[in-house]
Amino acid sequence: MNRDPFDFTGKVALVTGGGRGLGLEMSRALAERGADLVLASRKLDILEDAAAPIRALGRKVETIACHVGRWSEIDILVERAYAAFERIDILINNAGMSPLLDSSAATPEALVDSVLALNFKGPYRLSALVGERMKAAGGGSIINISSMGALRPHYGYAPYAGAKAALNALTFAQAIEFGPTVRLNAIVPGSFRTDVAEHWPAEREAQTTAIAGRYGKPEEIVTAMLYLASDQSSFTTGSLIRVDGGRP
Repeated sequence: MNRDPFDFTGKVALVTGGGRGLGLEMSRALAERGADLVLASRKLDILEDAAAPIRALGRKVETIACHVGRWSEIDILVERAYAAFERIDILINNAGMSPLLDSSAATPEALVDSVLALNFKGPYRLSALVGERMKAAGGGSIINISSMGALRPHYGYAPYAGAKAALNALTFAQAIEFGPTVRLNAIVPGSFRTDVAEHWPAEREAQTTAIAGRYGKPEEIVTAMLYLASDQSSFTTGSLIRVDGGRP
């Protein structure tokens, strides 16, 4: 009998921002298919709430409070993750922030620094540390969660768009650095109905320009993630995969 290509039994995945939104959806999907998890986020209580039903499936879950925008905390995160499981097979750089801004001139320097740190510098450092270990161990998959904002920027979220554009460039650069055994790819989501979207104006979804005519449901990112996390994507690296409902 052929093995299920999306059976992750024996694999370990580290997911940043894994306690809510798309990160939680991807964490659940991996756990349901056998993976053990390291969940990282700033708020440990949110991570523990997310981990409880995953542990009920029989999966091992290590929850680690970490501000991904701070390199010193990333170093600790990596050490704790490897101490718990001795390996990371899948890294999903999902944590991010996208504040809406009134104007470029009125944007504080500290806010720009925070956005760049969380959306670009953190994934850069985390992929660097984990990618080195993955390469030494013989392989792995790193998945960056980018944004259509990187491809369709707007002044209202320019620092975020710039950070995600840099993340797209990083994806290819580190694919070269850690390849061919370690694969790096990015998922480029459009608008999804996550907890963040609950704060958007009610009419906003009806005005979307996406061909699908709606926002994505969180579970609709899962298939792209599973493909990139699995050996089924063995010839896919340095790629950007859009999951955006057909944004023009």
